[in-house]
Amino acid sequence: MRVMVIVKATKNSEAGVMPNEKLLADMGKYNEELVKAGVLLAGDGLHPSSRGKRVRFSGGKKSVIDGPFAETKELIAGYWIWQVKSMDEAVEWVRRCPEPMPGEEAEIEIRPVFEAEDFGSELTPELRAQEEQLRAEVERQRKS
Repeated sequence: MRVMVIVKATKNSEAGVMPNEKLLADMGKYNEELVKAGVLLAGDGLHPSSRGKRVRFSGGKKSVIDGPFAETKELIAGYWIWQVKSMDEAVEWVRRCPEPMPGEEAEIEIRPVFEAEDFGSELTPELRAQEEQLRAEVERQRKS
């Protein structure tokens, strides 16, 4: 199963406080372990929401909202995409994670990623073929 592991934002991450050398080194070692175990598929840290934008869809209209966004606890500071056997395995990996926001209370959320079979009969063979073709094209573009 694939999961998205979400590092929640904090006051410091939203203020643009960058990680120190020790945290970068610790996270580098942790990411190395994830890679060696065949777990890590992707992952990145995110700039503060002050550098972001949101697009709101309402009644057929779209409006752009500039950051920063309120409610820091609802924002994302970084993420990983992992391939794991179970949610329990994902939890065990998160327990091994270096403290992501030293000096602050931090939270990491784990959410399963939808797989094709989760959509049942609504994902027709034609739609499934289109999805597979798009994934193959993305992979081809990444390699070029």
